[in-house]
Amino acid sequence: MIVADYIDPPSKVPGTQGELLLNVDMSGYTSWRAGGKADRLYTPADLADLCAFLKTLDAREPVHFIGLGSNLLVRDGGLRGTVIHLHGALRRIDLEQRRTNGSDGGNLFGVIFAEAGVASPKVASFAASHDLVGAEFLAGIPGTVGGALAMNAGCYGHETWEFVSQVLTVNRCGEVNRRSPKEYRVSYRHVEPDSELGEKLAATCNEWFVGAWFMLPRGDGSQARLDIKQLLEKRIASQPLNLPNAGSVFRNPAGDYAARLIEACGMKGERQGGAQVSEKHANFIVNLGGASATDIETLIERIQARVEEKYGIKLQREVRILGERL
Repeated sequence: MIVADYIDPPSKVPGTQGELLLNVDMSGYTSWRAGGKADRLYTPADLADLCAFLKTLDAREPVHFIGLGSNLLVRDGGLRGTVIHLHGALRRIDLEQRRTNGSDGGNLFGVIFAEAGVASPKVASFAASHDLVGAEFLAGIPGTVGGALAMNAGCYGHETWEFVSQVLTVNRCGEVNRRSPKEYRVSYRHVEPDSELGEKLAATCNEWFVGAWFMLPRGDGSQARLDIKQLLEKRIASQPLNLPNAGSVFRNPAGDYAARLIEACGMKGERQGGAQVSEKHANFIVNLGGASATDIETLIERIQARVEEKYGIKLQREVRILGERL
């Protein structure tokens, strides 16, 4: 249930078409179903409206972009500034073109454009329905395109940026740009502008991903749909999807798995308040009911300390933590 202290009716910022809420309980916008309140939350009508809204913000206003909140914890003390909620807002997905490489007419590719608010599994199913393959793994990522781009989300041997041909960004000045993957440094669960772009943004305006073009090879759509079905069955069998969670909490360290290390420390099933290290998958923390963001963060820190003490490895978080502690 989404809880907010609504302005009655929800406020319309002059010159915009989206919906502005104040004092919004972020537990309703995050998959952990825990956390404090955000000062303001804006859901744009579309990309043009998002640009118009960003132009209204003071340059000092903190801005946070979220999609499904499936990789996010907002601390109990709340989140200052404005949250931009993209899921259900930037939802366009299109097959833009097909093209061949080479004079023989072979190697046919399709290019799919998806806005940042589109759920990643929808891209997988959309590609398969158009006989394009390679995006099946996106069915296993419980977030949006925007989040997948920001962290190079991946699973089952593939990562988002393997298939990105261009990205669309918006900066806080409300300007939209197309950018090449060459303008970014992309690694395991990490994406950042290269040095040239980074310097340019530091001198002008920060920016966020609002869409991407995915180049995918033509293949057997029926097999892709079967692969998606099997991938989802595997996910259901191995992950605690019946309880609120935020997916994998930690990145896998080089040559090992975070879940193996956590389990080897005897932490499966360990609890902090209403939060628990999943008994089904040790790299998941679940909300058993009534968990606070503090419960979850405390458990995260305890896992890191225990693994580092036993193995000398400092696990790096995959989830984002924002806001202020109580």
